[in-house]
Amino acid sequence: MSLSHSWKKNLAMIATLSRIAIAPVIMLILIQPGNWAHWLSASLFVLASLTDWLDGYWARKYHSQSVLGELMDPIADKILVLGPLLMLLSLGRVDALLVFLLLGRDIFIGGLRSAAAAENIIIAAGPLGKWKTALQMISLTALLIYQPVFSLPLAQIGYVGLWVSVIFSLASGAQYTWGYYQGPPAKG
Repeated sequence: MSLSHSWKKNLAMIATLSRIAIAPVIMLILIQPGNWAHWLSASLFVLASLTDWLDGYWARKYHSQSVLGELMDPIADKILVLGPLLMLLSLGRVDALLVFLLLGRDIFIGGLRSAAAAENIIIAAGPLGKWKTALQMISLTALLIYQPVFSLPLAQIGYVGLWVSVIFSLASGAQYTWGYYQGPPAKG
């Protein structure tokens, strides 16, 4: 493999790891005074969110799918959401119960995935989980900006959207749990 092609195989993992690296940067920016901090943190969050699509695209395009990439992708998503979510909690923009439900579900599903992997059970991500992630990204962006834009009450839109994502999150968690207890298909 040529050197010019080998770096392309790493693009997917770089995109995944960038989501992990940007979360604390967003947190640091968000604690700064001024509207510029809201806009900059929201812009960085949107760019980092787009890498979720980009890492999958690059992995497929450059045939660089890996077990590590498959494991790190959802972890990077969770870390990207965790940082801003904790800052929004400290700023009083979200409720502790909302954060608990989202994080509790993610920890539970992480444990369930580990158990499933140990038993060679593959639980495919369902559409509810993808909708939940998209809704979280949009809602968190609105909550990071927080102030109205073109008369749109972003704070309220983001808050309600995040609670809807909790419903999707719990429902997709139930689907994962059901998938685990269904086990591998019978051989015969």
